[in-house]
Amino acid sequence: MQGQIVAGRYRLADSIGSGGMGRVWRAHDEVLHRSVAIKELTAALYVSESEQAILLARTRAEARAAARINHSAVVTVHDVLEHDGRPWIVMELVEGRSLADAVKEEGRVEPREAARIGLWVLRALRAAHTAGVLHRDIKPGNVLLGRDGRVLLTDFGIAQIEGDTTITRTGEVVGSVDYLAPERVRGHDPGPSSDLWALGATLYTAVEGRSPFRRTTPLTTMQAVVEEEAAEPQHAGPLGPVISALLRKDPATRPDVSEAEHLLAEAAEGRRPSGAQAYVPTQYGGTYRDVHSGTGTVGTGSGSHTRTPLPPLAGTPATGTPVTGTPATGPTTVGPSATARQPSVPQQTRSGRRRRLRTVALVVALAAIIGGTTAVVLQQWNEDRQTPGAASGSPNPMSTQQSGGSGSGNWVRHDDPAGFSLSLPKGWKRKPFGPQGELKQIDYTPDGGRHFVRIAVDTSPDFGDPYAHQLDLEQQLQDLADYKRVTLERNVYRDRGGALWEYTWTARAKDTPFPGPRRAIEETYIARDGTEYALYMSSPARDWAKARKQFTLLLQGWQEKTS
Repeated sequence: MQGQIVAGRYRLADSIGSGGMGRVWRAHDEVLHRSVAIKELTAALYVSESEQAILLARTRAEARAAARINHSAVVTVHDVLEHDGRPWIVMELVEGRSLADAVKEEGRVEPREAARIGLWVLRALRAAHTAGVLHRDIKPGNVLLGRDGRVLLTDFGIAQIEGDTTITRTGEVVGSVDYLAPERVRGHDPGPSSDLWALGATLYTAVEGRSPFRRTTPLTTMQAVVEEEAAEPQHAGPLGPVISALLRKDPATRPDVSEAEHLLAEAAEGRRPSGAQAYVPTQYGGTYRDVHSGTGTVGTGSGSHTRTPLPPLAGTPATGTPVTGTPATGPTTVGPSATARQPSVPQQTRSGRRRRLRTVALVVALAAIIGGTTAVVLQQWNEDRQTPGAASGSPNPMSTQQSGGSGSGNWVRHDDPAGFSLSLPKGWKRKPFGPQGELKQIDYTPDGGRHFVRIAVDTSPDFGDPYAHQLDLEQQLQDLADYKRVTLERNVYRDRGGALWEYTWTARAKDTPFPGPRRAIEETYIARDGTEYALYMSSPARDWAKARKQFTLLLQGWQEKTS
């Protein structure tokens, strides 16, 4: 699309960013002769007409929300237009990078600089809240750092405007999982303090180089948000107590915008904010006393503490049993890299490094988070958002289907938008699994998930050794009924060191619409550019002879991203 003119005046130059919802282009306004940024809603390419209407409404709401805010720290929206049947947003072009990119490239941000960044984001939030707009998606990827030193808040794509009717589905959870405030995970209405919580989590990520509540799956991450305290930051300096104040579980005990601005201003000057101490629980002989709420919790004196009893994540399932620790059953999807039904997460993660996002559990219980029958949309697992409806079973219109491939005349090749290419039997349909960020997971299935292939593409893997990664993932499957390893061994695939893992288990009827004995196999390898690819196939055990042959043909026809 480079060089194309949109709406008769905006000439597209180069792509400067992309996510689950769309792509951002650098463009030139041929009428006013200025550089602009244009956000293309690529998600509209993959959804039904009814879903396109929702996306169009959200795009207009994003532009309307940003237009209501007059502040130098908010990216200016110039225009909203329709081109090629999809909405596009024309915005101010900010030359620079996002805070997420800065953390990824440099490891972490110096505390005083992080405080300065937070101060400008807070000022943008003050202006937004004054205008009746809640951002609802504060995260490092939405904080832009201009080359001229400016800090700007962008992407009001899921903002909530006071007085507007909602355009989200009933029970839908929107926002980046790592940065959702506890009250939002529980299903309560967000308020200004929810944006401040997300700012606290964003600043923690900036100074520590990792998200405070990131766990191996979206579900366990949300459990951590509700049930656990963030590990004390080690590199925050004077910003530490400010982050702790913003990350209070109870929104009523967080500082308001004015208080937070004062605290951040002191931290930006290198001074430890004296006022932040009022928000830090004090320890009395092994018991932590919350000076705001007056409640106490037993602790070990290590600096971390939990409140008991633990609150439910959000309501109760159909049986009336609180959703605490173990999720309730609900609509499920059988899958290899799916979200796991797991025991409660330990209070401290097993290591300080960023945990691997992909997990090979075999059930999805996310619907239990907000009740047994309501739908959950997890926006942006690791910096990008997956749009609702993008996981529809309709064939991907960008796939090219040609006969031949992999030595079988009834197979077709799919050139996937995620960048890879593979051959599969005719009739298999594409279905993105979960939010699409650095980790993309794409399913292909002929029958709604009874038999399926899942491709996981991770551009920032936690493991440099596929074999070690699979050993780590295997630990998550020990609770599966009748789990048995068939093989887990190192191998060589495409001239790269890889690992092949095959196993069996019995899927429970309460967890999946496809119960019974199942079998799965996965080939994992790391390409020359550092991207980790996992090629996974699963089917009922009775069909394994055929499925195993199909997997061999899949490996033979696989082509990774080449540019």
